[in-house]
Amino acid sequence: MNGTLLLRIATAVILLTHSVFGMFNGGINDFGNLYLNQIGFAPFGVFLAWSIKLSHIIAAILLLINKYVKPAGFITIFILIMGIALVHFQEGWFVVGGGRNGVEYNFLLICVLLAIMYPNGFYKNKSE
Repeated sequence: MNGTLLLRIATAVILLTHSVFGMFNGGINDFGNLYLNQIGFAPFGVFLAWSIKLSHIIAAILLLINKYVKPAGFITIFILIMGIALVHFQEGWFVVGGGRNGVEYNFLLICVLLAIMYPNGFYKNKSE
């Protein structure tokens, strides 16, 4: 069993729940229309919002089947960094408690994705 299985399952659950609910409650369209279009992505805000959420679903599936983990991770990390830059940074660090809607959640997901992508670290010792 792969040592990243638990992290891959947990991350997939987070990516799926963060995406699927928005598909059924109008959240993705609202994010596209009411936020992305308003900050300069018009007329592509809804397309971009759906692309982001569909990429999360694809990444979740790839994490679960342990295939193409690095490309899925890089794309998801890019999206999370853009989320920090465009949405969360201005709100500070805390998601709840010391603030609201901050960067800590995205930061943790980025670290978890990196741990999944590089389970043996970034550098391999040639003597191993």
